[in-house]
Amino acid sequence: MGNKINRHLILSLLLFFLLPLQAQTPQLSNDAKISLLTVSPSDDAVYTVYGHSALRVQDAAQKIDAVFNYGIFSFAKPNFIYRFAKGETDYRLGVEHFRDFMIEYEMRGSEVTEQVLELDSITKNRIWEALLINNRPENRVYRYNFFFDNCATRPAAIVEANVEGKMLFPDPGRKQTFRDMINYCTRNHPWLTFGCDLALGSPTDRVATPREEMFLPVYLKEAFGKATINGTDGSVRNLVGSEQILTEGITDDTDVESDLFTPLFCCWTFFLLVLTITFIEWRRKTYFRIVDCVLFFIAGMAGVVLFFLCFISTHPSIWPNWSIVWLQPFALIAVILFAVKKLRKAAYYYHFINFAALTLMLAGWYFIPQHLNTAFIPLVMSLWLRSGYGVYRKIWNIGYGKY
Repeated sequence: MGNKINRHLILSLLLFFLLPLQAQTPQLSNDAKISLLTVSPSDDAVYTVYGHSALRVQDAAQKIDAVFNYGIFSFAKPNFIYRFAKGETDYRLGVEHFRDFMIEYEMRGSEVTEQVLELDSITKNRIWEALLINNRPENRVYRYNFFFDNCATRPAAIVEANVEGKMLFPDPGRKQTFRDMINYCTRNHPWLTFGCDLALGSPTDRVATPREEMFLPVYLKEAFGKATINGTDGSVRNLVGSEQILTEGITDDTDVESDLFTPLFCCWTFFLLVLTITFIEWRRKTYFRIVDCVLFFIAGMAGVVLFFLCFISTHPSIWPNWSIVWLQPFALIAVILFAVKKLRKAAYYYHFINFAALTLMLAGWYFIPQHLNTAFIPLVMSLWLRSGYGVYRKIWNIGYGKY
């Protein structure tokens, strides 16, 4: 939902951006325009599937045509992946000439829509001044929050805070959870949906308010298009005066990641492999220890990541997360129990507890107050099957004589 590269601040960033902080803010002329730019989603990268928003300020009299873009970040930042996972990603406001802003999206084939806001001169200058203040070096960096503080929520907040009167957004009449909305954005990327469903907890399944829906640029555009301003003099007018498509998007009917290797297919294939191995063990009355060591090591490592997201990360909507029931760090301890002969009794207790917990989880799957991706089911069943076989082996003393 933002541009990833730190853009070059060219001469079109204009001298007024370099003015001393004490200098007088240049006033916009009466013919100046402020508009919301909305970029349609694209499948080019993970961060482009959600679309993008920015504010444009035009003033022909002062030769200003600048775009204020709150979606600037860089993968080159130190420890970017760690900081992103911990919820400490810093975005910043970038300002560039309108033409430079458009080039990227024209090359990408994204649709860019402009909504010119119907504002009086006082409001335009208030927004303009607020944008300039935001662009000061000490103000331009902010702590990014996917749902509540991003490239779409910032323009909405700055417009609403500076209008003369009160902005009213009509209720669209739909009931969508945060997960519904982001899963629709990632619909062409099933592995991305899989990852989001794994990382995001039950708060993501809360129905978003009409205002909260505006964290996605497409809903911000819709809300602005229907919003009204109730003036202090009792007048009511539309927020958007005119709307136009600046560049048409390229229509691509090809489904991204629509091949055979979807999460559901891969996870069921994995379960069938585990089932086959377990069946062979049962027929031969033996035990392939390496299978449990590898399987539970992978589950334990995934559990460590999930534990970090749930209890250390500051991301919202992460905890509680019911996936911690089947992906937990204790699986790493279990690997040691499986590998050491003297700890086989403790290994049995682990299998018994894990088998009971996963049985309850599978039995109550559709009653769990969180959306769980259906591709999780065969993975949970794989762990459930191996723990079940571990209990069975203890009862019948299978595989306990050899190490």
